Amino acid sequence: MYFFEVGDLVMEAIILAGGLGTRLRTVVQDLPKPLAPVNGKPFLEYILDNLCKQGIQTVILAVNYKREHIQKYFKNNYKEMSIEYSIEKEPLLTGGAIKRALSYCKEENVFVLNGDTYLEIDLSKMYQFHCEKQADITIAKKMMTDCTRYGIIQCQGDRVVGFHEKCPGVRGYINAGLYLMQKKMLNGIEKKKFSFEKEVLQCCVKSFNMYTYESEGYFIDIGIPEAYWKAQKDFFDN
Repeated sequence: MYFFEVGDLVMEAIILAGGLGTRLRTVVQDLPKPLAPVNGKPFLEYILDNLCKQGIQTVILAVNYKREHIQKYFKNNYKEMSIEYSIEKEPLLTGGAIKRALSYCKEENVFVLNGDTYLEIDLSKMYQFHCEKQADITIAKKMMTDCTRYGIIQCQGDRVVGFHEKCPGVRGYINAGLYLMQKKMLNGIEKKKFSFEKEVLQCCVKSFNMYTYESEGYFIDIGIPEAYWKAQKDFFDN
């Protein structure tokens, strides 16, 4: 039996904030996507507020494109959290970025988030679930009525057994872009640059203990202009 004490929990998070954001260039120019302004403040600030509220102590920002803007704005602290930077001199894709950022982490299990996605989920409960399952990685999943922009996670109960490509008009559970993973999970990968989604999750689904944890809370990915404008209204209303 696994005994879990929230008061003893130390939580770290990696935020992938190095993407080029090419699909958002028509509405947000000269800024990295995580700094896209949403009702007067950078989108990344909403993500950090959510992490801080839930007890994350340390955040590692994996940065590349126009990283100096992010470093200048957030520096090395945000509220009660310390901020470190994993700087990519060249784009390492999602897998390479995560692997590099993990070298800055001290805990055995680390949250990983996308810097263009906001998800409401109870991180401490997700952490407890992850430990109870002895998972290598737990993926936050979200039910969507239309999976046009996202692939679908195939599950047996809570366990991941496969992934499907983007399915226009199909209802299903998507990968919501938030993970809790063992720090050692990528130790066997020698490549410097690789896709986490394709070369780890999809290719190694039978090699790792992969589980899903469902979020019933608010979710938005601002990667396209339509979603970015929706975020302006959603966060204004909140």
